Amino acid sequence: MAETRRRLRSSTVVLGGMGVLAAALSACGSDPDRRCVDRDSYDYINGYKIVADKNCSSGTSSSGKGRKKTGKTKVTGADWYYDADVSGGYADHGTFSRSEAVDRGGFGCSGSGSGGG
Repeated sequence: MAETRRRLRSSTVVLGGMGVLAAALSACGSDPDRRCVDRDSYDYINGYKIVADKNCSSGTSSSGKGRKKTGKTKVTGADWYYDADVSGGYADHGTFSRSEAVDRGGFGCSGSGSGGG
């Protein structure tokens, strides 16, 4: 009887541990932290100016499109900038490549991995 209880407990621990591991990995997912920035606004000290998300397309890069401001609301040179350091409305030390951000960020979690720039 004691052996059965011991087995039950150890299998419960293993299954519980697997659940915690699965939850941790899925919480990170493969979507790195991203900001919508104006590619034309780079400042050597501050980085790229962060603009409204509506200026970036939902999941694709706007690379190669015209890079002009059209009116006061739409920035056509906007693109997603991944895993950047954000400060005062600017983002720097990130990448425009989503796949590179996932590779260098572990499982897409901010702060994990080497994070180089």
